[in-house]
Amino acid sequence: MTLHARLVVTRPAFTLDVTLEVAPGEVVALLGPNGAGKTTALRALAGLTALSQGEIVLDGRPLHTLPAESRPIGMVFQDYLLFPHLTALDNVAFGPRCQGVAKAEARRAAATLLERVGLADRATAKPRHLSGGQAQRVALARALAVRPELLLLDEPLAALDAHTRLEIRSQLRRHLADFDGATVLVTHDPLDAMVLADRLIVIENGAVVQQGTPAEVARRPRTDYVARLVGLNLYRGVADGARVKVGELLLHTSEQLDDAAFVAFPPAAVALYRTRPDGSPRNLWQARIDGIERHGDNVRVHLDGPITAFADITPAAVADLDLTPGQRIWASVKATETHAYPA
Repeated sequence: MTLHARLVVTRPAFTLDVTLEVAPGEVVALLGPNGAGKTTALRALAGLTALSQGEIVLDGRPLHTLPAESRPIGMVFQDYLLFPHLTALDNVAFGPRCQGVAKAEARRAAATLLERVGLADRATAKPRHLSGGQAQRVALARALAVRPELLLLDEPLAALDAHTRLEIRSQLRRHLADFDGATVLVTHDPLDAMVLADRLIVIENGAVVQQGTPAEVARRPRTDYVARLVGLNLYRGVADGARVKVGELLLHTSEQLDDAAFVAFPPAAVALYRTRPDGSPRNLWQARIDGIERHGDNVRVHLDGPITAFADITPAAVADLDLTPGQRIWASVKATETHAYPA
C-alpha cells in the first residue's frame, strides 16, 4: 500500500507543487510554517481539494480520479469534527455503517476500537462530555474504523493543552505503529513531528525544501525555518578546507569541505565577552545586542553584526556581563562546535 503522489494545486497567489512517497507502515510528517501548503496537500490527498495537475496512486491504483467518499482513506481533522448528537460508539460506527456494514457488526467493531484506544468506558458519552484527549482518541478510532489504506492526520494534537498533549502524543505513536497502511501527518510543531514521524518532509511556499529522518533534518537544516525549528544558527557560505567564508566573516569548522556549504552551531555554543577575550578564539567577532529575552531556563541574546546569531546564556551570566540592548559585545564559538556540510 505504498503511496505515490504529485500534488499540484494552483491558486491566484499560491502554487503547491510537492511529490510524496510513503511506504506501508511509514509515518511521514509534513512540516512547515503557516501558509506553506501543508493542509492543502492533505486535503488534496483526501479529495477535499481538487488537483490542478498531478496524480495520487495508492498500491498501484489511482485515487485522484475518485470522489472523496470513495477513497480508502481515514482522516483525523484538527478539531476532530465528531458528530455532537452521537455517542462515542456511534461516532466510530458511523463510517462502517456508511460502507453498508450491518448496525450490530459496526457497533461491535467500534467497541473493539474504543477498547484499543482505552475508551471502552466512554462508549456511551457524547462529545460534549469528553475531554480533549478523549475526543482525539475517538476521532482516531473513527478514522481507523473504515479500515483505511491511507491515514491522514491534520494537526491532531493542536487542540490539546500541554499536559494532555504529552500523554496523547505517546499514545498516538503506539497506535500509529500498529497501523500497516501509509500515514501522512501535518503539523507545525517540531516535537510532534520528531516523536510521531519516521520521516519529515519540510514544505515552504508550496515546495519541498528538505526531507529525511528526524535526526537527519535536525542535524543538517537547509533553510532558516528548519534551523529555527531545531534550534541552530545557520549560514550559507563558501568552504575552503576547514574554513567557510560567510559574508566577511571566516568561520573555522570541524569538517573539511570545498565550494558552497552550510555552517551551523547551537546558540548554547556561543560565548559572550564584554572585552576582546585573551587567546583570541578562532571564531570571534564583534556584535551589537539586538534583543534579550527569556528562553526556557536560560536567556536568549539576539546578536547583530557580520552574522546574525542567537546566544543562549544563563541569567547569572546576563547579570555578570551587565548586558543591555544596543551594547557592543564580543562573541565566539569553538571550531569543534561549528559544523559544515554541503549546500
